Amino acid sequence: MKYEVVIGLEVHAQLKTDSKIFCACSTKFGSPPNKNTCPICLGMPGSLPVFNKTALELAMRACLSTNCSISPMNRFARKNYFYPDLPKGYQITQFELPLGLSGHINIQINGTHKKIGLTRIHMEEDAGKLIHGENLGSPGKSYVDFNRTGIPLVEIVSEPDLRSGEEAREYLTQLKAILDYAEVSDCNMEEGSLRCDANVSLRPQGQQEFGTRTETKNLNSFRFVQRAIEYEVDRQTKVLEQGDSIVQETRLYDSNKGVTFSMRSKEEAHDYRYFPEPDLVPIEINSEWIQRTNDALPELPEQKRKRFVKDYKIPEYDAGILTTSREIADFYEKSVLLYTKPKIVSNWIMGELLKELNSDGRKISTCPIKPEGLTDLLKLIDDGTINSKMAKTVFEEMYLNGKPAKEVIKEKGLIQITDSSAIETLVDQILLLNANQVEQYKNGKEKVFGFLVGQVMKESKGQANPELVNKLLKDRIS
Repeated sequence: MKYEVVIGLEVHAQLKTDSKIFCACSTKFGSPPNKNTCPICLGMPGSLPVFNKTALELAMRACLSTNCSISPMNRFARKNYFYPDLPKGYQITQFELPLGLSGHINIQINGTHKKIGLTRIHMEEDAGKLIHGENLGSPGKSYVDFNRTGIPLVEIVSEPDLRSGEEAREYLTQLKAILDYAEVSDCNMEEGSLRCDANVSLRPQGQQEFGTRTETKNLNSFRFVQRAIEYEVDRQTKVLEQGDSIVQETRLYDSNKGVTFSMRSKEEAHDYRYFPEPDLVPIEINSEWIQRTNDALPELPEQKRKRFVKDYKIPEYDAGILTTSREIADFYEKSVLLYTKPKIVSNWIMGELLKELNSDGRKISTCPIKPEGLTDLLKLIDDGTINSKMAKTVFEEMYLNGKPAKEVIKEKGLIQITDSSAIETLVDQILLLNANQVEQYKNGKEKVFGFLVGQVMKESKGQANPELVNKLLKDRIS
């Protein structure tokens, strides 16, 4: 490409509090419209905000987990703009004195490590939600649900250090894992707990100053973030190659069509008329409070990855997959305690287990197979009760109905045949029926041997011990 892609991401993460940031209303998702509201979050005249201390503590955890320094003095500001789901006509946020500054997150792309800088992390309240009548059978009308109004958020702003949609997706994967491990947010993208805005611009290769950027708003899945960025790079490239200029604007992504489209011209900071929030005092955070918060942090994904590689001798790739979520990492460690072959456990979790969970869109916490069930299955392979191929069939049945491995094996009659004389009879039968293939094998066509093994396994309905089949076939042919 003759253009360099420059990407910066702004991520909004909902903090894991029971009540809103400036009032006692519940943050519970799924309540009836406008149930979780009060005069404060509805911006009624004379109501005053009261700051939620738990929100601050969680925001501090977010800062420390992403290597940000915490400002000892920070304060809230009013960001003034009109939108139907913003009842006060302004949003309480942070502007010139944010909570966290100058952090970074490490990512890995194609085996190469890269540090992505964070400009700032600041606290703010969420707006409400507009529901358009087309979705409710009332075309031409729009409805406002203020339940989200006042939900506590942190906005995490990256430096423009990302250079592709793939890098952006990996950055978000790592950021989500950090927030999950630090118990800052539940990161549930389906419920809007994690949302991303992508700033994309192009500049000629070698140019220092940035090109004109567009901002694509409210992307709610990592896949959509990557696709929206890739589409926007493509679109901007065509505009520039035609000799036209990029318009600075806010865009939306249509996931059904796979395109971005213009929403409005992009506002600048001065358009919002920021000024200090007069109803909230500045926040002072001393070093002792910062240290206590830092000491209370759990083991974070990067630390856990390194420990898995060191302690369990598994590849860095495996450790990266297993630590993408705290629940998967915990499942792995519990399994290794019960079955001390870390690489085999890793293979089954990354292969069979995650395949089933991803297919269902299920979290591992709701999986019908627990570490005890998985390790019992692996032990049955070791003692020869079943072979690896049969174990996959057993695993699928365990996942479907939650039954233990031994019960599934008994019900389906899947016990492995290890009796040499029984397998010899099958081998002799197959050799007799496939005399031509036996001759081909003797004449040096070694691939035919796999066919003969397959025929024996088929005849035994997959229950013959594969190692014994291989040995007896070779013995008989020779």
